[in-house]
Amino acid sequence: MIGWGQIAYGAALSGLLAGIALALIGRTRRLATAVAGALAAAAGPLAWNAILRAAHGNEFFTDAPVTVLPASWQDTGSGVFALAVATLILGLGVLATTPARRVASYSLVCGLAAFLVDVYLY
Repeated sequence: MIGWGQIAYGAALSGLLAGIALALIGRTRRLATAVAGALAAAAGPLAWNAILRAAHGNEFFTDAPVTVLPASWQDTGSGVFALAVATLILGLGVLATTPARRVASYSLVCGLAAFLVDVYLY
């Protein structure tokens, strides 16, 4: 089971990566989109890992036996939670008037950032 320090570190890295990616690809309201996406990409993994910690979900941390992408259920959950939180924050917040396709794309960037950070950086 990972500790709170590692959870916070992973959430911060996820937010940083998502924020940078959104700042680079964002078309409208770049700063607001990047900040909101960064917060979502940090909040998703933070919430998911807090749930796993509270539920003593040690089995979720078993990596797949694939060298190129050794993902675990924990990694996947971080990406899914980041995607969900980003969809809500971006879609109901800073990008409320933006076409859904773009909101979904930006949310996917947040989820992918959290997933990749979990798989490869902690």
